[in-house]
Amino acid sequence: MKFAYRFSNLLGTVYRCGNLNFTCDGDSVISPVGNRVTVFDLKNNRSNTLPLATRYNVKCVGLSPDGRLAIIVDEGGDALLVSLVCRSVLHQFHFKGSVHSVCFSPNGRKFVVTKGNLAQMYHAPGRKREFNAFVLDKTYFGPYDETTCIDWTDDSRCFAVGSKDMSTWVFGAERWDNLIYYALGGHKDAIVACFFESSSLDLYTLSQDGALCVWQCDTPPEGLRLKAPTGWRADLLQAAAEEKEDGEEGEEETTVRGKATPAAEEQQGKVRYSRLAKYFFNKEGDFNKLTAAAYHKKTHLLVTGFASGIFHLHELPEFNLIHSLSISDQSIASIAVNSSGDWLAFGCSGLGQLLVWEWQSESCVLKQQGHFNSMVSLAYSPDGQYIVTGGDDGKVKVWNTLSGFCFITFTEHSSGVTGVTFTATGYVIVTSSMDGTVRAFDLHRYRNFRTFTSPRPTQFSCVAVDCSGEVVSAGAQDSFEVFIWSMQTGRLLDVLSGHEGPISSLCFNPVKSVLASASWDKTVRLWDMADSWRTTETLGLTSDALAVTFRPDGAELAVATLNSQITFWDPENAVQTGSIEGRHDLKTGRKELDKVTAKHSAKGKAFTTLCYSADGESILAGGMSKFVCIYHVKEQILRKKFEISCNLSLDAMEEFLNRRKMTEFGNLALIDQDAGAEDGVAIPLPGVRKGDMSSRHFKPEIRVTSLRFSPTGHCWAATTTEGLLVYSLDAQMLFDPFELDASITPARIRAALRQQDFTRAILMAFRLNEKKLLQETLESVPWDEVEVVSSSLPDLYVEKVLEFLASSFEVSRHLEFYLIWTQKLLMVHGQKLKSRAGKVLPAVQFLQKSIQRHLDDISKLCDWNRYNIQYILAVSRQRGRKRPSEPLGSEEEADPSDDDTLHLLGGGQGDGAAQSV
Repeated sequence: MKFAYRFSNLLGTVYRCGNLNFTCDGDSVISPVGNRVTVFDLKNNRSNTLPLATRYNVKCVGLSPDGRLAIIVDEGGDALLVSLVCRSVLHQFHFKGSVHSVCFSPNGRKFVVTKGNLAQMYHAPGRKREFNAFVLDKTYFGPYDETTCIDWTDDSRCFAVGSKDMSTWVFGAERWDNLIYYALGGHKDAIVACFFESSSLDLYTLSQDGALCVWQCDTPPEGLRLKAPTGWRADLLQAAAEEKEDGEEGEEETTVRGKATPAAEEQQGKVRYSRLAKYFFNKEGDFNKLTAAAYHKKTHLLVTGFASGIFHLHELPEFNLIHSLSISDQSIASIAVNSSGDWLAFGCSGLGQLLVWEWQSESCVLKQQGHFNSMVSLAYSPDGQYIVTGGDDGKVKVWNTLSGFCFITFTEHSSGVTGVTFTATGYVIVTSSMDGTVRAFDLHRYRNFRTFTSPRPTQFSCVAVDCSGEVVSAGAQDSFEVFIWSMQTGRLLDVLSGHEGPISSLCFNPVKSVLASASWDKTVRLWDMADSWRTTETLGLTSDALAVTFRPDGAELAVATLNSQITFWDPENAVQTGSIEGRHDLKTGRKELDKVTAKHSAKGKAFTTLCYSADGESILAGGMSKFVCIYHVKEQILRKKFEISCNLSLDAMEEFLNRRKMTEFGNLALIDQDAGAEDGVAIPLPGVRKGDMSSRHFKPEIRVTSLRFSPTGHCWAATTTEGLLVYSLDAQMLFDPFELDASITPARIRAALRQQDFTRAILMAFRLNEKKLLQETLESVPWDEVEVVSSSLPDLYVEKVLEFLASSFEVSRHLEFYLIWTQKLLMVHGQKLKSRAGKVLPAVQFLQKSIQRHLDDISKLCDWNRYNIQYILAVSRQRGRKRPSEPLGSEEEADPSDDDTLHLLGGGQGDGAAQSV
């Protein structure tokens, strides 16, 4: 088994906080998710998480004009300079304070960050190799309170900064002689956004109370004059300016201070602003706080979002309302407009919702929402194409592992979901919930077709389905019983009693009809489903059982207990075969309010979820820790530990106590420091409907609630506080030869191909195990000789060829050629593979997943073409009957110049935009 697993993708959450950005082509949305960044490709219907993470939650993201670079800043002020082309970190920087926003200039040479009550302008990194990527150019002072927003003019000569002190400042990127820096007032609340008009210094400012001010400038951008150098240093300064234009920035940091109320004589002959108009969004009198805004300069489209979930579209400068819609009942935290102005992206942090709206056709391009409470359980479909998750919010979501999108959400449960599982066919999902029901959902018609209940109300803590899919079982948390139902009839078959504590986990034997139930009464019971559901064995443990799972071949049973141990049992003979002590491997962090060290805190932690690998040689274990451990079952040793998060915004991450948070009055963590923030505790006046005095900021604790290995063996997933994390094999960086010796070289493999000794060439290529060389070797075999070559392959290499074919199906265009290889291999070696079903099963399931995906795509295209051809033939017959000169029932070809035919042939079955339910 390979251990080159690396973080692959983040599912289950699509947006947390921060600002949204569209890429330059307008086809993708860049969304911050916790301390990571996810790119949603709307054209190709894919989502991909960048392989990087910040120390705290991402606060803001700045995108360069060419779309190659991004600056990602977290809540602690740490910044990452990221290349979006090669998806890697180029530089790290610390801004020494909390940054509110970051924005590149349109020419890409500078960028400005707002930090505290000042704005700092830096030289943007260029394409040349530089010792320091971020060089501070100027620091601008002026606002009295925190700065909130930035916007640049089109020519990159000036930028505007909004502040919480209700003022907006216009600063120059250079020393302009006729531009003095003073405050623009006119608002009665904090500035949310400010925008320059296209090719002008005219300005729009928006405040939280829903007011829009239109400012007119009496000077065009070309009227700005550089401050001329004086004295004997003029020539030197001129030479330095010319070097700066050539890209050799050597200017030292300067400080620029603005004046809130400059004197009248200072304003003579200078750039002046005058307020043309002031508009209000809240015309009905109901106060609705404006929370986000975006402006598209080419189309003069202003998009504003409010705390009630409503967004408006206005045309400026006339302030004409285009339309107003509501996307949720939560506050809109961020808005972005793509380059063409057709798509609008909205992010709601309260619900973890991301929406891309096409405003001209009034249709959704993308609508995704994660679990806004923690995810509790997950399950892979038998072919590995889908993942189903259940959360404390009572929702059941099904995710496509290829695209990363959720395509169906079931909301029938009225309380938290505690367990989810697929049946063997992969088309039925069974879930258990604290609302006292077990439900079965059909993935063909997307409906809840069975609801299983108990004779008396009880709360179900786990669920399991046997290998045939006919028997459904669920464990009760309060009555200590196991309930058995029939999937076909929905009737309760039996109630299994015997446990003396809550049922924590259930698992069916994959081979036999035996059910294992783990309980807090320090026992695991084995129930025989074929023999009147009697107890065949009772396994005694030293502590409470928290999780139980069977090996894929059913010959071994693993149990996690409260004392941090994993014990292995032979279920046939009820004999313990081994145990693993995992207390030291958990390494739990210290909470902010803990009065004991992390070492002593780990004594009360344990593994709460277990999962065997696809080949059964290793076992994954996770629990109340930021680590996932993978153990070798036979050797009982730790193979590797995966750190699922480095996000210090979560609790129980740090190992040692931070002394700076300890004062003589106690721990600073006891104080809700963000209570006065705009997204903190709302303190309303008496009689006001909005506001919740009970809401408080808290740091969720890092933990792993569920683990599952994909049936294909190439990836595994974990539901955590961060979301649904998927780890896959890193095939690019792995060199894994097989029985390699000095005689195996690429030259000898190509020589064998020239001699048409295809079998020997394939064997040598698989011993070298380089993907490109394998592809070249297999594709050199003529299609009519595939059967002969397949029959001459040794059994040991057949499995390797199947694995390679499965991976090639995902990227190759030669579908028919690889299907011929697959068919001939399975026809010739099918009986021998069946005798080694346990080892070959992951490779076969991986192959089935790849073929099934192509089948789904091609079948949709074929159906679309078939129905269109039938429609064209029907239209041609109907028109043939109307012509008296031709006999009835005659068929004619569709005229390409006909309007109806052109309209019909214009549509196509492409990838389209990403849409989901």
